[in-house]
Amino acid sequence: MRNRLVQAGLRDLSTAQVRQVRAVRYRDASGDVARIYQELERDFGVLAPPVALHAPASDVMAASWLTLRETLLVPGGAPRSHKEAVSTAVSEGNSCPFCVSIHSSMLGDLVGYRDDAISDPAARAAADWATANAALDGGVGKPVPFPVEQAPEMVGTAVVLQYLNRMANLFLGELPLPPGAPPAAIGVVRRVLVGLIKSAERRGPRPGASLDLLPAAPLPPDLAWASGNTAIAEAFARGAAAIDEAGHRSVAPEVRELVLEHLSQWDGRPLGPSRAWASDAVAVLPAQHRPTGHLALLTALASYQVDQAVIDQFRAQSPDDRSLIDVTSWSSFAAARRAGSWMTTRPPAAEPESRRPGP
Repeated sequence: MRNRLVQAGLRDLSTAQVRQVRAVRYRDASGDVARIYQELERDFGVLAPPVALHAPASDVMAASWLTLRETLLVPGGAPRSHKEAVSTAVSEGNSCPFCVSIHSSMLGDLVGYRDDAISDPAARAAADWATANAALDGGVGKPVPFPVEQAPEMVGTAVVLQYLNRMANLFLGELPLPPGAPPAAIGVVRRVLVGLIKSAERRGPRPGASLDLLPAAPLPPDLAWASGNTAIAEAFARGAAAIDEAGHRSVAPEVRELVLEHLSQWDGRPLGPSRAWASDAVAVLPAQHRPTGHLALLTALASYQVDQAVIDQFRAQSPDDRSLIDVTSWSSFAAARRAGSWMTTRPPAAEPESRRPGP
């Protein structure tokens, strides 16, 4: 009962954190949005702003929820602490302070995390794996600290955070605090959030319980790493189909082609402090598509560089909230899929005895 009262008290504070789009408050939600809000409180512990921000596009919101739920929240073979370590490492690499704050708080409560150091060796190895695999070929020849059957959970968690980091950078502030709240309140907020999240974890979210939010779909080849876990594979297959549909309805073919071309050449490393590369890239597009192209490219490859001017230019042509969520969601997920495609999930092959150096 106490947790429910706290959850209810946090609802408006959660949606108040959403920027750039009109937040849908808990009491105003209907249909799938209302259901997802309820499931967030049940399975995540709190109305999480990184999911709630998707409310203007309910199908995209469902995609973000299914993939987060089945990877990070549903109990599986990988310990929650290892998945929180991956979440923290990926968020740090993407310069997403909001997600770092949430996941490092959970990690610290589970195994200890202080001054960017993880106390538990196994969780630290999971974070090291995520950091190494953030770049193309970065994980080649390096330890994989989990058995191959845990790959859908571990890679899935990394992919989900690659996606949510980008969306949080655009639509949330730096800390999980509502506008006007003093930064000094973050310590109390973190303790409350961790308590609610751990309580939801103890209840043990059931695998696949939310899959019916989206229709069944085939698993794309680049998401084959998910195939070892039925519920995770279903979540990503259905989520990918929904986000692809969002891209088709709100992103011109020329823009999609441009973003995918740049992603095919991207190796995971930052593109530098200047945004000139994005301005140069969209010059090939027809003038009417350049604002969307600029927003989509920056979202995919440097979400922390998206500023109000970029969004305002997009809004001048596409003022509705759903289009903004569609474009940024499609771009974010395209980048996350690319990052997931190169992650190593098997330890380096042992060198044959005959080739090993002698004593």
